[in-house]
Amino acid sequence: MPSSHLMDTYKRLPVAFESGSGATLVDTEGREYLDAVSGIAVCGLGHAHPAVTGALCEQADRLVHTSNLYGVPLQEEVGTELARLSGMDRVFFANSGAEANEAAIKLARRFGHAREIERPEIVVMQGSFHGRTLATLTATGNRKVQAGFEPLVPGFKRIPYNDLEAVERVGSESTVAVLVEPIQGEGGVVTPDPEYLAGLRRLCDEHGWLLMLDEVQTGMGRTGAWFAFQHAGIRPDVVTVAKALGNGVPVGAMLATESAASLFGPGTHATTFGGNPLAMAAVRAVLRTIEREDLVAGAAEIGTYLQDRLRETVGRREAVREIRGRGLMIGIEVEADLSGLVQRALDHGLLINVTAERVIRLLPPLILSREQADRIAEGLDYLLGEIL
Repeated sequence: MPSSHLMDTYKRLPVAFESGSGATLVDTEGREYLDAVSGIAVCGLGHAHPAVTGALCEQADRLVHTSNLYGVPLQEEVGTELARLSGMDRVFFANSGAEANEAAIKLARRFGHAREIERPEIVVMQGSFHGRTLATLTATGNRKVQAGFEPLVPGFKRIPYNDLEAVERVGSESTVAVLVEPIQGEGGVVTPDPEYLAGLRRLCDEHGWLLMLDEVQTGMGRTGAWFAFQHAGIRPDVVTVAKALGNGVPVGAMLATESAASLFGPGTHATTFGGNPLAMAAVRAVLRTIEREDLVAGAAEIGTYLQDRLRETVGRREAVREIRGRGLMIGIEVEADLSGLVQRALDHGLLINVTAERVIRLLPPLILSREQADRIAEGLDYLLGEIL
């Protein structure tokens, strides 16, 4: 695909899409594909959802951007809705998940300095992914993401995921926060023990640390709850969201308790585009649609159905080690070389993703039908049959 004037930062597949509807994409040659990754968990409502399209057109016709120097009424409305749905108190709108996580890291450092900790440290996890900015790639537990960008940002201590004893072991007088994904996405759809998040909450309370959850991929109903932390019955101090928040419109947010949010004030943190009227119109349409169509419960139901179908089909193969996940965030770990599988799936009219080298990652839209779930399971079974 010619892209001579674009920086060579992506290993793109040989396809370009011209249109989409629901869980289906159509390429420039008119061929249809079933999208089982939804832009890496972005298009939770599917492609070109009429509610989002209508909201964008209407808002673009009135006002796109003003600046956070002025009041943005839609921010107030959307912030109130996100607070209601999450149980958090305050919202800071950003442009992306990385920017939301960057804000969380800055908030943690400010929390430390308020306690007169000169060099505050944040506990982060092996196998995690938090973004590509310098601080968030430092927090990320993948050496490939960090290589070539040294010196990295100081102030992070890395431990194994799903290991509460390691958290206690590494904690010190300089520790100010724990930053963790409730389910690791890029790391291979790694689900923790049921008591893990509650254990982190307890440790943070005991030591006076902030519990900060990266829900950039797990948020907005994907796991069968509005936010994955709600499965654990806890309330974190900070939550970051993005991806499905705008159903394709770039927007992120950091949600915080009143106490944590009070660490920021006028002039301490800001963004130019974050929370502008166009993005807020998209988010409002997303939130209303998820509620109106009961898609959070729907993700739990169709996610269980898809996982059951996968166990009936691909799960019977000896090389398939585990099918795991929650709701419509599903990983299939396979003891085999999966390097050509994504291309084979593309040729078969199915869009999938492979992460952590051996894990097929499925993140279909929340509006997935049972017939489409059957096609994903049967398609993967056929494709794995070709390589195993």
